[in-house]
This record gives sequence, structure tokens and C-alpha cells, in this order.
Amino acid sequence: MFATAMSQLRYGASILTNRRIRPGDLERLARDLVATIAEFGEPGEDSALLPGRAGHVDPRLRREVARRSLRATARAAARHTAYYRRQFTELCLDPAELEPEDWSRIPVTPKQALRALPAAFVSDAASPALMALTTGTSGTPTAVWFSRTEIESAIAFSTISAVLGLGLRPRHTVAYAGCSRATLPLVYAEESTTRTGAGFVQFGTVEPALALDRLAAPLGLPGRDPQITHLTTSASYLAALVQEAEQQNWRSADFGLESISVGGEVLSAPLRRRAEAVLGATVSSAYLMTEILPSGATPCTGGHLHHTTEFGHLEVLDPVSREPTAPGGIGTLVHTPYVPYRECTLLLRYATGDLVRLPAEPPECELAHLPATSEILGRWNGPLSTTVTTREVLDLVEAEPEVPLPARYALTAAPGSSPDDPGGRARLHLLVGGPPATALLGRLEERAAAAGLRLSDIVLHEDRSTMPPTTPVRADLREHSFETGGDRGPGGTE
Repeated sequence: MFATAMSQLRYGASILTNRRIRPGDLERLARDLVATIAEFGEPGEDSALLPGRAGHVDPRLRREVARRSLRATARAAARHTAYYRRQFTELCLDPAELEPEDWSRIPVTPKQALRALPAAFVSDAASPALMALTTGTSGTPTAVWFSRTEIESAIAFSTISAVLGLGLRPRHTVAYAGCSRATLPLVYAEESTTRTGAGFVQFGTVEPALALDRLAAPLGLPGRDPQITHLTTSASYLAALVQEAEQQNWRSADFGLESISVGGEVLSAPLRRRAEAVLGATVSSAYLMTEILPSGATPCTGGHLHHTTEFGHLEVLDPVSREPTAPGGIGTLVHTPYVPYRECTLLLRYATGDLVRLPAEPPECELAHLPATSEILGRWNGPLSTTVTTREVLDLVEAEPEVPLPARYALTAAPGSSPDDPGGRARLHLLVGGPPATALLGRLEERAAAAGLRLSDIVLHEDRSTMPPTTPVRADLREHSFETGGDRGPGGTE
């Protein structure tokens, strides 16, 4: 108990002074949490004070910590990275003199800059250990380097989240259905799961029929529930699983799933409902991305995303003017991950490209003390992406069983309008499973009008080759298996 208290004190001192975090302190906190669960069955009352748990903090203390963290992060970036050293010199900025209200003097860092020269953002005071690549579904993969200290610390944070957020216990088994080339998420998922005492199975993005067979298969393991209990995947691969399960008449009773965690893509409300119905598990979606780890956001019961202030600084800016987004407006998330949580790839005011809407009024939910936005609406790739957002399209089309999942669609400017007109309308091109049906088109048009979508018209396509280019999804990162396909059904074998 004394050692745990000392670890908490050292961790707190590191945050207040912006000194390097000792991963061993975080590992001890995570281990002691797991031991407490094993002995008492539930976490202690002080678990809300653990790192990353979004506990209430005095606003004055939060402002002071943010002020110190921003200065320390800017100072480290200006001293130790080629990109920001040049930037601060050209702008004659002294990071030691920056106040939070001065933060906008630092230019926003575009994603293209990190993609073009990742080494320019790596601190010359760090020891790079692992290069994490993003999937590249929105363009060229982005490379981010992490030190061993960052990896070990993030695993400890992830373990705490697995115990308190997902409720993982030794009786559980987690299946990870993400691309095996996504090294960092795979490492975090496996390490945090096994440190809770739960089991871990790596699926990869295999054929959905194989994945469903594995989810339904009995484990027969001592001390474990009979089947896999938790699934971690992307929204588009979940859509592929739902499509296969519905077509092959799987039922929720065929599985032992309790929870499905979705990340990396927009999860529509209809897909959530369909997945919960056919797979029999609660589906949730938090926000996390490689470039801003360990910063992220947690959904609340009111439908917002609440962004942690512990690990980084959040801004929501207009994607064109880079001015702060007004309440009720749509903007892009711009993040600054703090040192000492980050020490290798340092980023200041990093434009994630992810679109959100700010609440028109301050929320009144259980996480109202944290900055709130809407759920992720999509990615910024020009005015059309805010004319009709990805979330609006998916909420429209994924409610229709006649639309193959994951949905394939494209938005083009309405006839006679410019794609750069922010006040224009869009034409929706949608791939359907068979000859375009009048009834389906009518339902889509009626529901689009009722939702107030700025669509000029909807064009259904039976052949994908007749459509404008569609955006790749993570389910496209399909991994081959030597297992054969054959006819499969509920509990079926060849």
C-alpha cells in the first residue's frame, strides 16, 4: 500500500512539474488495481483518481496545469525537433513566455507535414523504439515514433481503462479484429487485456464468415466464460460482420459477446442497433488516434464525446480559416499532446482532420466538467464533407437492409453547383445490392428530406464501376487465411 501511495505521489509530481514519467509507477498503479479487483470484486472509491479516469479537478488547478503543460510542450518541441525549431525561430516566439491565450500564435500543424517528413517531428532528446503507421484509408499512412517509455506508460493507461472502462475480468476473453499491420493498437490491446488476467485472441481482418465462426466457437478453457466475450474492431469491419450474420441467419444466442468496442471510423446509429440485435452485445465507440495518444475522448449518456484535459490540449477550429468554431458550428479537432506523456514525436496544434459539432449549449451530463463535442462526424476533405457529413450519410443508408454493408457511397457537387461552395448541395451516389429499386430510392429520399440533409438527389448504382471514386474503409484491409470458405451458417461447419 505504501509503495502504491509513493507511485501516485511520484506520478502527480511528474505532471505538476512536467518531468519524465516513470513507467514503473504507472505499472504499479495498474497492477494494484487488478489486485484490488481480484480481492474485493470491485474497484476502490479512489479509482476515479487514477490516470485517465476523467475525475473532477478544480478549474483553477486545471488552468494552471494546462498553462505549464503548454509551455513545457512548446519548449521541448522548439528545442528538440527540426520542424518546430525552425518555426519558432522564424516567428520569433519564445515558448517560455507563451500563455494559453497566445497559443493561436503557433501555426496549426497540417497532417501533410507529418506525413511528408516524420523525422522532423522526432525529438533529438528521445530514443525512438517503435514506428506506428496509421491505416492510410484517408491518404498516405502517417508515421509516428514512440519511445519505450511512452509505450510502457500507454500500456498502463490502457490496462486501467480495460479494467474500469470495459470491465475486463479474468473470466473474459477479448478478440481483436483489426488489421495485424496496425502494430501499436495490437500491442496495447494484447498487453492491457492479458494484464487484467483476461484472455486475448488475435483475429485480424479475415473473411467475416471465419470471424463469426470463431466468435461462436466454444473455448473450453478453465476459468473462462464458454465463448469470446469482448470484440474490438472498426466500424466498417463490424458492418461486414453484421452483413454476413444477417444473411446467414446467425442469432444473438449463438454468441457469448457482452461488449463490442469500435474505433477508427464513424459508427452510425443504425449499424449500432443492427449489431446489438444480431450479435447480442452492447456496442460503444470512443475516440483515439495514433498521432495524439494518449489523448482521447469518452462518450457520455447524452450523446457527446468528452475530451480528456489530462493528456493534451484540445481546440475545435474552422477547417478553412483556422478560427475557433462557434457553439453549434462544425469544426476540426486540433490537438496538442502534452509532455511528459509524449517525448518522441512531438506535435503542436496538430490538425487531425476529424470533424465535430460543438454543443449549442453547455451540456448537463455526467461528464459535463470535461470539454464536449458531438461524436465524430467524418473527415474534412473539402466543403462537401460538411455539406453532408459521413455520419449523416451512414445514418441514412445503413438503416436499409437492401444496402450492402459496409456501405459504399460517394458525394459529388449537385448539378450546376461548385464543389467548393460551402452553401451548396450534394448528390449522393450509393451502391446497392441489385437492380435499383424504386421503393428503396423513395424511402431514402423521404428520410433524407425529413432529416434535413442538403442533398439534391440520390443516384443508386448496381455496379461500383459506374460510381465516382469511393473512400476506402478499414474492412478493405482484408487478411487472407488458409481456412476454406464453404457454406457456413449458425454453428455450421463444412
